[in-house]
Amino acid sequence: MNFEDEPVPGYPLPILPGHTSPGRLERVLRAGQFAVTSELAPPDSADPEEVYQRARSFDRYVDAINATDGSGANCHMSSLAVCALLTRVGYAPVMQISCRDRNRIAIQGDILGCAAMGVCNILCLSGDGVQAGDHPQALPVFDLDSISLLATARTLRDEHRFLSGRKISYAPRVLLGAAENPFAHPVAWRAQRLAKDRSGGRCGQPASCHCMARRCDVRQRG
Repeated sequence: MNFEDEPVPGYPLPILPGHTSPGRLERVLRAGQFAVTSELAPPDSADPEEVYQRARSFDRYVDAINATDGSGANCHMSSLAVCALLTRVGYAPVMQISCRDRNRIAIQGDILGCAAMGVCNILCLSGDGVQAGDHPQALPVFDLDSISLLATARTLRDEHRFLSGRKISYAPRVLLGAAENPFAHPVAWRAQRLAKDRSGGRCGQPASCHCMARRCDVRQRG
């Protein structure tokens, strides 16, 4: 999808009324168009060319690229670094933030940092347990969960302050997202949890709804 006011593909767009970010993903979603995103697995490497090589596979096919954050509780290049590299060459990254590895001080700093580097989209996740990955001896943090992480990011963006109450001179202009699995137990709570995601600031990122019957159930409850 092309926009008349897009200076160069991949560069920030003017923020329209009612929008929260200068990113094209929010533009596509709010225009009611079908948005396509893909997930990029960060490399086990410090070579930026490996990131670019993987990203080029999605050229002309996606509206944004998700950079995973230690998915499966395995160690890779950080999501923040991948997103910073992608913005340098005009891609629209979605920075995934997992609550597993960082406390609220580090997370708030990462949100400011990614926005300063041109990242316009954040996906808030709880994160897989450390027992699932290749560092089972690691100590999980979980100072926040995905819902409180959404609320934290929204506080920075909309209220221009840290959780401590200290003011932010320039707030991050980002689209916030969350994920929901309608088949996770207890199933009866899934719609309620999705409603909490939305009240916490979720906008635009697709929930993991793959079953029409379950999706209808969520809509009826929400």
